[in-house]
Amino acid sequence: MKTKSCQHLDMIHEVTPSGTGCVECLAMGASWVHLRLCLTCGHVGCCDDSLHKHATKHSHASGHPIIQSFEPGETWRWCNVDQMLV
Repeated sequence: MKTKSCQHLDMIHEVTPSGTGCVECLAMGASWVHLRLCLTCGHVGCCDDSLHKHATKHSHASGHPIIQSFEPGETWRWCNVDQMLV
């Protein structure tokens, strides 16, 4: 059986986080549950458990597929296109 692999690993770059919280939530005075970091550009957005889901919205709007948890002690990465951990 062939194992599926992520086709977007080349879009991972060394990035500088855009802030310490969700950029859009901070601008609107909203809160979030968890934070995600775009590994293409460094955008910090809120997770899908948060009301506004800014990390996923950023991924779809920008075409940047891979995010990483921006929570202390978490290092997992997720590809929004391939819907898999990377």
